[in-house]
Amino acid sequence: MKIGKFAQVALVAAAGVMASPAVSAEVEKIHFLIPGGAGGGWDGTARGTGEALTKAGIVGSATYENMSGGGGGKAIANLIETKDFGTLMVNSTPIVIRSLQKVFPQSFRDLTPIAGTIGDYGAMVVGKDSKLADFGALVTAYKADPKNVAIGGGSVAGGMDHLVAALVMKNAGANPMDVKYIPYDAGGKAMAGLLSGEIAALTTGLGEAIALARQGEVKILCVTSMKRLDATPDTPTCDEAGSKGTSFVNWRGFFAAPGLPDDKKAAYVAALEKMYSTPEWKTVRDRMGWVEIFNPGDDFVKFLEQQEKDVGNLMKELGFL
Repeated sequence: MKIGKFAQVALVAAAGVMASPAVSAEVEKIHFLIPGGAGGGWDGTARGTGEALTKAGIVGSATYENMSGGGGGKAIANLIETKDFGTLMVNSTPIVIRSLQKVFPQSFRDLTPIAGTIGDYGAMVVGKDSKLADFGALVTAYKADPKNVAIGGGSVAGGMDHLVAALVMKNAGANPMDVKYIPYDAGGKAMAGLLSGEIAALTTGLGEAIALARQGEVKILCVTSMKRLDATPDTPTCDEAGSKGTSFVNWRGFFAAPGLPDDKKAAYVAALEKMYSTPEWKTVRDRMGWVEIFNPGDDFVKFLEQQEKDVGNLMKELGFL
C-alpha cells in the first residue's frame, strides 16, 4: 500500500551483520543507530530496511546498535558528538514530540535529515484472552473506571503512544486526561507487558503487533487509519469502531550526523529510493504492514517543520504542553 509524500500529516545492545552476495553495492556499508530497545518500531524499521538493502545488493553490509536512554536523546547526542558519516539513525514522530516537550535539547535541525521512508498506523491491542472483546468494550470499561484500565506503550509518558491513546479516547467521547498510561522502553517490552497481564491494553504501531495478531496471540481492536488496511482487512478502523475522525500515521525515516557531505547524502537517498522497487523490500514491507512513504532531503525538512506546528497544537489541545 502506498501513500504520497506524507499526504496525511503524522500525529503522526544487540548488534548484527548481514552481508549481501552482491559485489557491486552502491553503498559499501551502513551502521544503523537505533534510539530504543530491541523489538520496537525503530528496531524493526532499521533492521527491516537493512535486510532489504543488503539482500537486494544495494548496500554491501549493515550493522545495528541499540542505544536507549533519554527518550531517544542519548542516541541523538551520540550521533552529533561522533559525527560518524557512516551511521544512519532511525527516528520517527517522537523526535518532534520530545523536542517540543524539552525531553532533550536537540531537534531534527541539529542533524542531517536523509528521508522519511515508511508510515506505520497506530493500533489498539489487547491480549488473546482479554475480556475486552472489541473497542467498544474497552471504551466502556475506561469510562467506568479509567484507573482500572492501564494502557501501555513503548514510549515515555507524554510521548507518542500516550498521545495516541489520549487522542483515541478523546474521539470516542471519553476524557483523554484520564488515561492511566504505563511507559515501557520500546515496543517489545510494552508487548511483553501486555502478554503478561501488566496492562489491559496497548497502543503501538501496527507493524509491532501484526505478527502476533496473525499468530492469534493478541487481538487488534482498531487501527488509526480512515480506511481499512490491506494488511488487516478484517480489523476495523478506530473511526468505524467509535473513535470518530481518528487518523494517525507515524512516519519513520533516517537521519545522519550534522555536516554530512553532499555526495554521501545523495548516495544514501539514492539507495533508499532504489530499495522500493526491489522484491526484497516488498517482502519486508508486507510482513510489517507498513505503507510506503518516500520524502527525501528538503521535502523531509519541510514536512518536519509543518509537523512540529501541527503536533504542537494537538498536544496543547490535549493538555500535553
